[in-house]
Amino acid sequence: MNQDCIENPSRILESIELSSDATPRINLSNVEDVRREMAKVYRETRSLKIPTSDGTKLIFILTQILRAHEIYSIEKRLEVLELINRKKCI
Repeated sequence: MNQDCIENPSRILESIELSSDATPRINLSNVEDVRREMAKVYRETRSLKIPTSDGTKLIFILTQILRAHEIYSIEKRLEVLELINRKKCI
């Protein structure tokens, strides 16, 4: 690394070119979005557009995201029930 890069680290960033083929952001903000993406990965794996090993890994990650959505939903519903129960006890 030359002296200019050490003194001016922003020069390093200027030389890095972002890839134009970056994966687009996928909306996974709710259960339906995750389900739709899982179905897409399944179809792409079945049609051999992506390797089975990659499809398996993606489905595993999507399953974890789905579980997080489910846990969040259950937690919110439990909070509402606890609030209702507290009001009844007062």
